[in-house]
Amino acid sequence: MDTSFFLRGLFIGLSVAAVVGPMSILCIQRTLQRGLRYGLISGLGVASADGLYGMIAGFSLTVIATFLINQQTWIRIVGGLFLIYLGGKTVLTKPAEKAATATGTPSFVGAYLSTFLLTLTNPLTILSFAAIFAGLGVGSTQNSIMTALLVVIGVFLGSTFWWLLLISGVSLIRDRFTSQWMLWINRISGIAIIIFGLVALFSLKR
Repeated sequence: MDTSFFLRGLFIGLSVAAVVGPMSILCIQRTLQRGLRYGLISGLGVASADGLYGMIAGFSLTVIATFLINQQTWIRIVGGLFLIYLGGKTVLTKPAEKAATATGTPSFVGAYLSTFLLTLTNPLTILSFAAIFAGLGVGSTQNSIMTALLVVIGVFLGSTFWWLLLISGVSLIRDRFTSQWMLWINRISGIAIIIFGLVALFSLKR
């Protein structure tokens, strides 16, 4: 068992998660608005989706991958519209007078599912993972199943580590933001998320 594949997967997961996109903006905004736990659970949703796509690519689940890629137009339309909705909601969100406790389980479930499903609205991620895994030689060794498993676990933990690092850092400076600052952060974050949603819609092949 070559543990170097786990380290490679860890690096891949970290690199993929570190790309600045709508999920990064959304998780940062949620952390500032609702606190550390809400932000971490949102980040975990992204990491779970990365791990799932990594598993599909790593274990060569071609039927699932082909279906998702063939249906990517509808999936990305839904994702784009949902981003626009979240962006609009974020723009209109007024900063709380005090830190939100977010103790309700449904809120945490919603935080996790929203980022998990939004991350899944880019099926082309499977192709990216497949190309990376092929470059790493996943599936070409005699112990291919164990190799793929190590890489997939590495991808998930690498992505999770990035979100833990980012959200914890944002949480440390959360108390320094005034209500006025939070209002502008909500507006700017919401507009950025809406733009990402519009780009997703207009980038579809006609």
